[in-house]
Amino acid sequence: MKKLLLEIFTWWNGHTMGTRFFTWRKGEFVGEDEFGNKYYKERDGKKRWVIYNGLAEASSIPPGWHGWMHHRVDTAPVDENYHAKSWQKPHEANHTGTPEAYRPHGSILTPEKRPEVTGDYQAWTPGQ
Repeated sequence: MKKLLLEIFTWWNGHTMGTRFFTWRKGEFVGEDEFGNKYYKERDGKKRWVIYNGLAEASSIPPGWHGWMHHRVDTAPVDENYHAKSWQKPHEANHTGTPEAYRPHGSILTPEKRPEVTGDYQAWTPGQ
């Protein structure tokens, strides 16, 4: 019941009722990535879309599927046995706004206390 309510009232969790109906009516399953995202295309090949596994976050699409989604390549990664190059890092979604986000030294969100300002800074005051 909870899953049905999420599908009806939210667009950021997986897919909506409209996407489910469109996928059932016109979609053709292409493949699934290592994160559980499922990729579809329209039977005539014009439209391509993804149904996210969990939150709808565009940066969770790995590079191989990104190229296919944006029509840069015509062959889906599952059809060409795509492998990342040896020099590429494993794909990670964008962590901005999450607890895993990068917080540089001195940020107000880091647990350590920021050092006191030394004499290398002079505040600007208007009219000087």
